[in-house]
Amino acid sequence: MDAYTCSKETSMQQATAKPVTYGASDRPPRGDYSLARADYTCEQPWEDYTADEHDRYARLFARQMAHVQDRACDEFVVALSHLGDAQGIPRFADINIVLRQATGWELVAVPGLIPEREFFTLLANRRFPVTYWLRSEAEFDYIVEPDLFHDLFGHVPLLFNPVFADYMQAFGSGGLKAESLHALEFLSRLYWYTVEFGLMHTSRGLRVYGAGILSSVGELDYCLTSPEPNRVAFDALRLMRTRYKIDTYQETYFVIEGFGELFDATAPDFTPLYTALRDLPELGAGDVLADEKTYPPNRV
Repeated sequence: MDAYTCSKETSMQQATAKPVTYGASDRPPRGDYSLARADYTCEQPWEDYTADEHDRYARLFARQMAHVQDRACDEFVVALSHLGDAQGIPRFADINIVLRQATGWELVAVPGLIPEREFFTLLANRRFPVTYWLRSEAEFDYIVEPDLFHDLFGHVPLLFNPVFADYMQAFGSGGLKAESLHALEFLSRLYWYTVEFGLMHTSRGLRVYGAGILSSVGELDYCLTSPEPNRVAFDALRLMRTRYKIDTYQETYFVIEGFGELFDATAPDFTPLYTALRDLPELGAGDVLADEKTYPPNRV
């Protein structure tokens, strides 16, 4: 599984470690930041991908496709066809032709993890950053930081869903404001428990929409069928109080009834919520509150 909190040094700015909210690694950055523009975007070096990398991507895609059936939400499964025939790494420009028409979003290549302000600015302008490099063969089953496969397979399909696409843009706009209010920790929890590790309740049981689960093999079953984790009804205030684990499967998953619930929760001004949160105690990753709605695991 992936984790998402770290510091990175960017050779582009020849700076000391700069905090990045949504990534995890204490290793030097893999991407070439000297190729990046001021907003950290760059060209996708598609011609530089090797035959082995194209083959590795195809095998990753095929393996994960077999696992997401009957585990991912319908919106995700339907949109997977927009990623191409999966015989190799797709060109972002080809996906963008269809994505712009569907929801007005576009993919932009980045060398790796990027600072919060640039990340939020891209989302607020309906531009989704996708890491251009692919994991090594030794990392086929596990990679520490997000790579091309995680970003493309895990995140991009739901950008074709109009409601989720609007949620992501609202999140970006909210992030820019949260930065000025010193509330990024609260917003990072929202991102973690929805975009990365969110579950949805459907008429056929729980389904996954979070990219951190969808690009993982083991957590797909664990989050849906294991009796160990908590599955708590989504509530923005409760969620933002809750710490999370970056090096294990989650102890708590938050469950939405549909993407409309996410967008409705994100649209309001969070300033009053941030004020309330500062007077409330934090909750541990495995805490369950009295009388809150929980969901049982799916039957195996």
